Amino acid sequence: MPHTPLPALETLKDQAKRLRARLAQEDQTISHSRALELIAAQYGFRDWNTLHAKVGNRPPLNPWMLGARVSGTYLGHKFTAEVISVQAIQNRPGYYRLTMKFDEPVDVVTFESFSAFRRRINCTIDETGRSPSKTSDGRPHVELSW
Repeated sequence: MPHTPLPALETLKDQAKRLRARLAQEDQTISHSRALELIAAQYGFRDWNTLHAKVGNRPPLNPWMLGARVSGTYLGHKFTAEVISVQAIQNRPGYYRLTMKFDEPVDVVTFESFSAFRRRINCTIDETGRSPSKTSDGRPHVELSW
């Protein structure tokens, strides 16, 4: 089984809240602690305390994990988005391939008489949240904000 990085503690707790809410829609009421236990089992841990200890004892991860909300600029245009795919690039340590879905489409054309809107993009970023690819004026294609 391939190793999957664990989400941040806040993400795990949010998953438990969403699970609990979804089950409540189907008239299946569970406690928050039961939801946490189910999330722990989903990640292969025997209980929530074990998962919590594992997540709590690691250095903080990059904020662009799967499902994370991010903001920044794309080709100089501000955006907010959801990270819908993350992949570490094997032959380039410290670089990640992201797919982001913008909350609002971004117009990537600077001409007044023409527009081309992007709703979803693929990009490569480094550990600072900047893409190595740059525009003609030297700005990174993508710059994520913290």
